[in-house]
Amino acid sequence: MNRFSLSTYLPKWTYLSLLFVILSFTTVGAQWAVEPENSNDSCTSIMVGRLATTDGSVITCHTCDAYYRVWVDIKPAADYPEGAVNTIYKGAMHTKFASDTRNLVVAGEIPQARHTYSFLNVSYPGMNEHQLGIGETTFGGRRELRSQKGIFQIEELERLALERTTNCRDAIKLIGELVAEYGYCDSGECITIVDPKEVWHVEIMGAGPETCGGVWAAVRIPDDHVGISANICRISLLDLDNPDYFMASENVHSLAIEKGWWDPDSGEPFKFWKAYSGGKPFGIREYWVLNQLAPSLKLKYDAEELPFTVKPDEKVSVQQVMEMYRTTYAGSEYDYMKNLTVNGEVTPALNAWMLNSNRNLKNLLNALHPDAVGQRFRPIAVEYCAYSTVIQSRDWLPDAIGGITWLGFDNPALSPRIPIYAGCTELPRTFHVGDKNEFRRDSAAWAFRRVAKLSYMNWAVSSKMIEATLKKYEEKAFAEMPAIEKKALQLHQENPEKSREFLTQYSNDFARTLVQKYWELGDRILEK
Repeated sequence: MNRFSLSTYLPKWTYLSLLFVILSFTTVGAQWAVEPENSNDSCTSIMVGRLATTDGSVITCHTCDAYYRVWVDIKPAADYPEGAVNTIYKGAMHTKFASDTRNLVVAGEIPQARHTYSFLNVSYPGMNEHQLGIGETTFGGRRELRSQKGIFQIEELERLALERTTNCRDAIKLIGELVAEYGYCDSGECITIVDPKEVWHVEIMGAGPETCGGVWAAVRIPDDHVGISANICRISLLDLDNPDYFMASENVHSLAIEKGWWDPDSGEPFKFWKAYSGGKPFGIREYWVLNQLAPSLKLKYDAEELPFTVKPDEKVSVQQVMEMYRTTYAGSEYDYMKNLTVNGEVTPALNAWMLNSNRNLKNLLNALHPDAVGQRFRPIAVEYCAYSTVIQSRDWLPDAIGGITWLGFDNPALSPRIPIYAGCTELPRTFHVGDKNEFRRDSAAWAFRRVAKLSYMNWAVSSKMIEATLKKYEEKAFAEMPAIEKKALQLHQENPEKSREFLTQYSNDFARTLVQKYWELGDRILEK
């Protein structure tokens, strides 16, 4: 498969042809057979163990597929006096810049750590200076477990884990302790945690409306396996006698028994997803990724349950993971526009990527065409993504060099990724401001968002321009990495601070160049 061929995923339809199809639908209205996937239709995290990657790195990822902030900065390490407190916030994390807290409320306070680590501060905090990285997806869970008694939303638990711990196991233990003492007030969430040796999949929910606490389970991805979380409760069997691979809250079994969701006398084994979700434990994204990486298993989409993880048929590169995040299924049997029928006749395949991704176009078809029947398979790459990360941890390099976050703004199918090393101490000022609903020339995110929005107007022309830019800068980053990291390692051996300065300069120069190129690309697309 051509890694850079957007046309592989995105059929080339001109604006006029799409407009013609839409106008032809104006006499009738719409009905879709929607895939029975979780209503929390946002975020995808792919995990890869160190023995399953081509270079020995450990990988986790995140797409923030919702209306969230798009400003990014580096939260510096800090020291605090004894008795200091850490303020915990909750509310809509949709701010425009770091000091904008108008959508947030103080949920409580906890004792501050004497020292905190620096970390990449995205909406769902990303990676700290010790190569500890986190991805996230929301799965909702049982509504009867929701509680407002606690103080923690998932974003704040991620932040504290990155500020206070250096490896997966300590991060999970800290989160468990904080939830037990101060309570969890968010919906069901999955966080995927990576360090230079391991990657873990953690699912957490409240413990009931009158309870200040939570229930959670964590499973380590085998080193030679891959896993995925995509808005569905996935954890199955728990072997808590094997703490090297499983951890859970003390109430993981007792709460399920109390609520009547599991009967230990029934003879049925306890499955976390069955007790705490009750729904199908996978959707199209889980199936697609696992089946693409391990086709020899011949997984079935109509199965009751898929393996929690799989061993890939071949080792996986970070470039392949990035490719997965461009996936829209266009041209495959899961292209939900492929077999669209109108009045009993199959129409030509529309631009599946646009109609999967652009809610306005989908809503228009839904409103105008009653006889249109198609099954919607939610793709990984969507138009409403705020940003996405592919995070690598590498144990053969010092933390500042070994940790790298590949950051992309807006639709993952249309934006190249910016390499941000764990040792970076700052980002360009244009990264420090950004809101999805307010166009700003001083916001780096809007350089990419503007290109994506303009491209929908004339896809046949703009797709070629975007594809060329994606290819150029992705190849540039990977071509430069060996020399950059060799120089950074030499500097680290002399003076670690000089190495961090060098990596900061490199990441910032790459980011500024790419942002400027995308402003220019947007102008060129607008001219077309």
